[in-house]
Amino acid sequence: MPSPLYILCPGQGAQVLGMGKPAFDASAAAREVFETANRVVGFDVAAVCFGGPEQRLNQTDISQPALYVAGIASFRHAVESGLFDAAAAAAYAGLSLGEYTALHLAGVFGFEDGLRLVAARGKYMQEAAVASPSGMVAIIGADEPTVRHLCQTSANGDVLVPANFNAPGQIVASGAAGACQRLLAAAEAAGLKATALKVAGAFHSPLMQGAADKMRAELEKVDFAPPKRPVYSNVTAGPHGDVASIKRRLVEQIVSPVRWEQTMRAFMGGGEARLIELSPGRTLAGLAKRINRRQAVESLG
Repeated sequence: MPSPLYILCPGQGAQVLGMGKPAFDASAAAREVFETANRVVGFDVAAVCFGGPEQRLNQTDISQPALYVAGIASFRHAVESGLFDAAAAAAYAGLSLGEYTALHLAGVFGFEDGLRLVAARGKYMQEAAVASPSGMVAIIGADEPTVRHLCQTSANGDVLVPANFNAPGQIVASGAAGACQRLLAAAEAAGLKATALKVAGAFHSPLMQGAADKMRAELEKVDFAPPKRPVYSNVTAGPHGDVASIKRRLVEQIVSPVRWEQTMRAFMGGGEARLIELSPGRTLAGLAKRINRRQAVESLG
């Protein structure tokens, strides 16, 4: 019996110049994805993905739709080239923005509707970041209780919360700019490695509430269908439920921590599994190795 196939969809931060180009060059199906995207978002997605400039690609309102497009293009190329059968996928999961890629591939909404949602999400999250000076800090070597304690003692009345549980000993906190600076110092004093991330703002924290409220209205404009295969929620680390609950979880996701480690453990817990990471590749493979060194991940980037 073949190993179950799980498709992993990367999120913001994974973007690199050149992402999606191998698929674009080799596959008519992938080129069609990029050409359709141009009409929807009003800029040349391929040009930004392949040639940047890097500063533009890294903007939240650009990187989110660009990653969605590159991921789906790589999926279409892989299916077209016979790497796997799309019907063989046992489940899908995506980190943050990648959850939208996963939901599209599972048949919850069409490509264009998903791209409009992702473009709106990037725009609203960028606006929320500009409205409140904030950031994110990666902490290496600490468990969840330790990071929660560091956030509580460093907040001093500001917002500061765990935002991404990526892998054992790799947790990202998110909050106000001053609180992030205090957290860096507190982590160093505790003997931990901490790094300020180059991001626009405090994603997956209460400081994104404005973006979440706007996305609630955007999501109500789009008809969702039940997923054809399980799609794992960032909020719960379990499969999504009915259509109404998917929309609720996508709103919650913007202000809630991403439970990626738990999601990956669910995928790996049943024994042998085949994991494929969509373009640009390698980020989620690296996290998987931290969770289970024996688990191989094929990266389409």
